[in-house]
Amino acid sequence: MEHAVSTPETPEEPRSADDGTPAEGARVSEAEAELAAQRLERERIERRKAERQGPVEAGTKLSGTAAELLAAVRAVESGEKPPATVFEEARPAPRRPAPEPVRRAPAVVPEGPAAPAEGAVGEVREVLTRGGAPAALAASAAAALGEGAAQLLREDPWQLLRVPGVRPEQADGFARALLGGEAGPGDERRGRALTVWLLEQAAPAGHTALEMAALTEALGRQGVPAPEDAVRDAIAEGDVLVFQDAAGEPVGEDEEQPVRVLVGLERCALAEESLADGLARLVNSAPKQAGAAEEWERAAAAGGSAADLIRAASGHGLVLHTGGEAALAEPVALLDAAHGMGLRAWAATHGPVGRERFAARVEGPGVATVAGLLSGAEGPGRDAEGALDVDLLVVLDAPQLDVETAALLTESLPDGARLVLSGDPAVLWSVGPGRVFADLLAARACPQVASRRPAPGPLGELVSGIGVGELLQVEAPEKEVVIVPVRDAGEAVHRTVQLVADSVPRAIGVPAEETQVITPGHGGAVGTRVLNAALKERLNPGPGRFAGFDPGDRVAWSPAPGRTLPGRVVGADAEGLRLDCAGETVVVPRDRVEQTVRHGWALTAHQAVGSRWPAAVVVLPGDAVPALSRPWIYTAFSRADRHLSVVHGVGQALQRAVAEVPAKPRTTRLPVLLAPQLPGAAD
Repeated sequence: MEHAVSTPETPEEPRSADDGTPAEGARVSEAEAELAAQRLERERIERRKAERQGPVEAGTKLSGTAAELLAAVRAVESGEKPPATVFEEARPAPRRPAPEPVRRAPAVVPEGPAAPAEGAVGEVREVLTRGGAPAALAASAAAALGEGAAQLLREDPWQLLRVPGVRPEQADGFARALLGGEAGPGDERRGRALTVWLLEQAAPAGHTALEMAALTEALGRQGVPAPEDAVRDAIAEGDVLVFQDAAGEPVGEDEEQPVRVLVGLERCALAEESLADGLARLVNSAPKQAGAAEEWERAAAAGGSAADLIRAASGHGLVLHTGGEAALAEPVALLDAAHGMGLRAWAATHGPVGRERFAARVEGPGVATVAGLLSGAEGPGRDAEGALDVDLLVVLDAPQLDVETAALLTESLPDGARLVLSGDPAVLWSVGPGRVFADLLAARACPQVASRRPAPGPLGELVSGIGVGELLQVEAPEKEVVIVPVRDAGEAVHRTVQLVADSVPRAIGVPAEETQVITPGHGGAVGTRVLNAALKERLNPGPGRFAGFDPGDRVAWSPAPGRTLPGRVVGADAEGLRLDCAGETVVVPRDRVEQTVRHGWALTAHQAVGSRWPAAVVVLPGDAVPALSRPWIYTAFSRADRHLSVVHGVGQALQRAVAEVPAKPRTTRLPVLLAPQLPGAAD
């Protein structure tokens, strides 16, 4: 093993069912769960639109450009690279036993939404071919553009930007081929399409809207000669919405309140409005009283921050709880106490790995994933009015909630229910629009309980220091933390494989299958693709008989964009690739393997969030410096339970990132939407 250290020497990317509510025990997968949740979201948006009284203010054998376009689209669809990141910067209730968790049957991934009609795809293929775009994009374009896709592309070739992975320069080439000299940088159609495209790229980076100045500046960088006019055209056509939100502190009656002008997509705007309404309902309503006050107080008798959490939840509909892995004991205490008083108590985690880990800590309350809970694939089911059949819901991994998922959760809770959002505020935020947990913490809209439970051992000390911007020197007598200096990419790959296959199993006693490699990105000389190829060759060599995979391969399955489930290949047959994901059998159809499954010995930190392993090897090659930030380092280092090895090739940049590089800002509207609905807002 390499030298155990105290402190390093002065020294991602995101990636899809059937109508109807699944019955208990039905064969329902994570993909079905996610798609069902998305369907509910679409229905909710349509309801809200109907309620509004008026408009809201507001291949092979290809070469050259066609080959590049097809490669770009496939790269996004497969998750090899993310969408372009443009903006980085009463009386006691009768006691009732809580329901047991739903037993999950082996799942077959559905083939997804119905494919476009072959005739429609053929028409789109003809238009694409005429414009020099790869015919292989026809099905994707027909699905993205809907009915009349071919005619829409003829009239407005820049609508090709609605196909995931297509970039502006590629859409420009397509437009020139179809329109000839008529296609210019100042074309109104181009400006509108680029406005929408830029907002679509901003959403995975966390923005629910963009300030007008930022949007017009980005349009200028894309060669739009009149950016303000382009945004106005997009607003007038209903492609985007415009908002004027008060900026800064309220001013006197005789003063003019400064405002900021924001532009956003309808789906993000409606989700954020719905979330604010749902949170305000929880804050302003009294929770259902099940259990006398003295019962809650007896449950809190142990003291400490667990008692604080129990007392806060007893009298409030919304409570925030912060803390790391050690702090999970406090939601456990709350759930067990509520279950003992007869409340229908459930917990929800980001993914199945976290679900299984947390379920082992509670006895009566149920534990589900957020996606499974929303779709009905897991959890207590819904009552006659369509609300979740719960009295208390504790959502763990709360920083991973984007506005759309959080809106669905709050809308699904019945009147009188209690919602506790619990998580570590220092980890990476969601892969999706919004920063719900951080916005709520800043708004101080409800009781907040900060865990006082210290993280144990050298690993806990190291991670706690990173959380406050300090890279501490820690004593690691049992080699809990090891630093492995490397000079170049080749050495980084070699030492990573050596650590996983030999050093960690021999010196620490953690086998290779329980060690997770984490690196900043998928590409580059030490990205996940290169590391996974090297680790497969050493740990499970094989010909890749099924789309590059063999039985025993560790994989990362992405049933929906932004969600990654670690698993292992158990076999393949005519139905598809068979995976074991946290004890659940999943069958991925053959035609979806390339887009949704990749090798998983090495993950990015965003893919690893919500899971932990006995040992983690964090790889920091020299070219990783731009990707490093305090939240990234905190997230990666805190994935280890017993042992952390750091393959270290970034020199002083590690310490600088911890001390000086916080989370990148996100533009959101939740605080402004929520503030007027809180108690005392009228004052």
